[in-house]
Order: sequence, then C-alpha cells, then structure tokens
Amino acid sequence: MISNHCKLTVKEELKKLGLHFVMLDLGEVDIMEDLSAEKLEQMKTALLNSGFELMDNKKAVLIEKIKNTIIEMIHHTEATIKTNFSSFLSKKLNYDYTYMANLFSEVQGCTIEQFIISHKIERIKELIIYGELNITEIAWNMNYSSVGHLSNQFKKVTGLSPTHFKKLKDKKRQPVEEVGNNIDGIQNSYSINKIN
Repeated sequence: MISNHCKLTVKEELKKLGLHFVMLDLGEVDIMEDLSAEKLEQMKTALLNSGFELMDNKKAVLIEKIKNTIIEMIHHTEATIKTNFSSFLSKKLNYDYTYMANLFSEVQGCTIEQFIISHKIERIKELIIYGELNITEIAWNMNYSSVGHLSNQFKKVTGLSPTHFKKLKDKKRQPVEEVGNNIDGIQNSYSINKIN
C-alpha cells in the first residue's frame, strides 16, 4: 500500500466487514478479532476487489516493507536524502541488507538498487515538472554526487537528458505504485496481523 488514498480504501473495506483494526504503517494493519476462515476469505475478496492483495507470507511482507520504506523516503519525505539506503533499510527493518537484497532480487526480478533508481528518476521527473528547483538543486536533494551523475542516470533510464525532458510538452510519468514493478500483474499488498 503506497498512499493515504490506499489507507482510506482499506479502512473502508475493513469497516464494512465489521472488523476492529489499527493501521500500523503503509501496507500493514493489525486486526483485533480472531478471524474465522469465512471472514478471512471475505476480507481477501474485499481487498482484492479494491486492488489489494492480502499477504500472509513473511517473505512477501518483508518485500512490501522494503518497497514501502523506499517509496516513503523518496516520494514522501521533504528532507534531503543524505543516507546510504542499505544502512537505512537494515536499521529500519532490522534485517541484514544482504539477506534483503537477495530476497528482493529473487522475488521482484530486479535489485533493490534498480528499484531505488527507478523511484528516484520518477521523483526527479516530478521535481522537473513542478519547476521549483533547478537541476543542481534536484541533484543535491536526491543525493547525487553531481549534476552529471544525475543526468547520466536519468538518460540511461529514460533515454532523455533532464533538460530535454523539461522541454517536452507531454511529460510521461508512472504512478508511484507501478514504478519498479517489472513483473506484470503485481498489485498493492497488505499485511494483516492478529493483535495478541
């Protein structure tokens, strides 16, 4: 689950089912009731109809947490990104980075680094479209070592220089939920936990 809109949608579906819950984080909910097999199936169906998938596999849950942490940091944090993502992910999710990187690559078909780059490029497109920052300021905010580094990576991913992209009349962007998903049919996912 990526956005506040997603959270609202899931809240409504859970309320319709009469469930009591606590939203922990983007993509994670604790349910207060014991769920019967029938109620669990109703919840899976309701979430699926709203474009979400219920996850109960611990590895799948970790993958979603990795993705949500990266998305939150790149798209929803106003602070300048000045951290090493591998250290940040390890500390935040309390897992060894090598384990997370191997699992992510195996399941997603791309590396964590490729996923991060895809999201950084989409964020850069957004910042270019807004026009509030110049390329030098964008490079600084997105933690690139130089404008040249940003430009090279941008061109490698999009086929265009940032300057050429800025001149386009029809600037193409992907929804955040679709960035970095190179496997067809991936949906937003939700982890539901039972509160003890």
